[in-house]
Amino acid sequence: MHAMQYAITLPADYDMQIIRHRVKSKGHLLDDFEGLGLKAYGVRERGVDGSPVNQYAPFYLWADPEAMNRFLLGDGFRGVVRDFGRPVVQHWQGLFHRPGPAAGVLPRAFTRRTETLPESADVATVIANAVAGHEELAASDGVHSTALALDPRHWELIHFTLWADAAPESAGDRYQVLHLSAPGTARLGAGRQW
Repeated sequence: MHAMQYAITLPADYDMQIIRHRVKSKGHLLDDFEGLGLKAYGVRERGVDGSPVNQYAPFYLWADPEAMNRFLLGDGFRGVVRDFGRPVVQHWQGLFHRPGPAAGVLPRAFTRRTETLPESADVATVIANAVAGHEELAASDGVHSTALALDPRHWELIHFTLWADAAPESAGDRYQVLHLSAPGTARLGAGRQW
């Protein structure tokens, strides 16, 4: 599994209905994209849920790295580049994924939190503790699914969770989910990924 996200930060007075319309008209195009586990079409709006910005920031979990490459080099991403410029695309190694009790419900929100691993930390211990936290979270009411990923370049953990309803403030940056494409969630596996 690979996790991926890009964020397109928009002007403070940007009409977010433009993004909502874009997702409504094009979101279904990835509903059967081979190799995609899921894509949460996320937005943050300035002044809502603590967001300082207007932002379109979809989050992906890929079952196949080849599919991620096919997407980034294909027509869909060309459209993003054409309309907004080429964004920085972050991607991370997947460490854990598990569906939660609300996996059958269309999620309304997702959260993303970045945790920097201290230089003095034992990486294996920190990751084991993070996985245990995600195991517990995955059993919580209202959780659609949760994932953990690693950026070994910067030694950061990325905590990603989809929520059936509003996301708790303590969970990280909060995004509203406008659409969920989830053609391959079964291929993402369940549990730790090593």
